[in-house]
This record gives sequence, C-alpha cells and structure tokens, in this order.
Amino acid sequence: MTRFEYKVVPAPNRGLKAKGVKRAEDRFALALSTLMNELGAEGWDYVRADILPTEERSGIASKQTVYHNMLIFRRVLEDGEEAPEPLALEKVEDPLALTAPEDDPEPWEEPQEELADTPSDDAAPDEEERPRAAAAD
Repeated sequence: MTRFEYKVVPAPNRGLKAKGVKRAEDRFALALSTLMNELGAEGWDYVRADILPTEERSGIASKQTVYHNMLIFRRVLEDGEEAPEPLALEKVEDPLALTAPEDDPEPWEEPQEELADTPSDDAAPDEEERPRAAAAD
C-alpha cells in the first residue's frame, strides 16, 4: 500500500516582479510557479488548492471568519520510512499564580505610623468645625 506525506502551504498573496513580466496576473503566475517548482525540487507533488475558513479575533470580544487560499502537496513515503512527526501547535501556558509568602507581611498592608503633629480622625474638630458639629446635633 502506498503511503503519502502531505504539506499544506499558503498560496502567494502577491506576484513577483521580474524582467519582462508586466501584468498583475503574470506576476502572480510567476510567484505561484516559483513556489511550486521549489517544492517540486524537494519531491512534493501538487494535489490541489483549497479555500479554507478560519475563525480569527476581530477587536476585543468579537470574532470573524476569514478565508485562506491553501496549496496542498504530497510525496510518497518509501517502504519502512516513517512519516515525520507533525509540528506541535503552540500551547498557551496557564498564567502564573502569584502568591505572597506565608511568613512575610502582605505588601499592601503597610503599618501606619502615628505622627504627633498630624491630627487623627478621633481628634476634636477644629474651631471652624465646632459650630457645624453643634448644629448637626
């Protein structure tokens, strides 16, 4: 039984500039044929082109569907040859949980020093505030 290895690559978005190639469709054809010839030299056979949807973020909370043009290639695996391991998808790591050490005081609870020059909340009201305090009673 014949076994294959597959490779999927994005189709070129822009054409290549070259001497004598003036029209946009000719430049795109040059870019496509260059890509296909490079992969063909590595033993890849062109299978087909597909337009595939992906869901991508759009802004903070919304998503939109975007379509990509993909080129599919394959090559025959020799007898006894194993298919290479597929590339691992990026794994998003869990965010680090930051905790304060048990025996240290928490950094947001700093001890407040009592200063003799500044009045505390429990001190008697000023001369201006006494009439307001008396009127409130």
